[in-house]
Amino acid sequence: MTNNIRHIRNNEGTHLSIAGATYRIVIPGSQTNNEFAMIDMLIPPGGGPGPHAHASFQESFYVVDGEIEFKMEGGKTIARKGDVITIPKGGAIHGFKNISTHMAQLFCTVVPAGLDAFFEEIGTPVRAGEFLPAPPLDESTINRLMTTARKYGQEIYPPDYLDK
Repeated sequence: MTNNIRHIRNNEGTHLSIAGATYRIVIPGSQTNNEFAMIDMLIPPGGGPGPHAHASFQESFYVVDGEIEFKMEGGKTIARKGDVITIPKGGAIHGFKNISTHMAQLFCTVVPAGLDAFFEEIGTPVRAGEFLPAPPLDESTINRLMTTARKYGQEIYPPDYLDK
């Protein structure tokens, strides 16, 4: 049996600017036979994705730092440093937002991989620690994002969808 243990050093991986946040693809699905992917997420105050769903993979978040409000069908919860949130397979609609006054950090694992490829397609490569402003969400950008999301098995909902 081949020794396939890897040591990924701090800041190794692909860094991407996505909607004002910076995500680091720590372990892409291409290195795990698409069995899983791991993503380190730095989310500025007020940042985070709106309502979305993905039926074909499980997503788990470990809160490294900050306070994150997770909204989902049926309510919301606030996750703090050391907490874990899991979104099972099946397409539960959810979104999250950094409600702290400083940068929040989440460590996300997806099983199987795929979310990493979506991020690589929509993200802008950046250096470690670099943040770009969130791009304006004009109709063209929204349509492109929704088309790309569907390509990777995701559905995006209006920003106020979970407020109803």
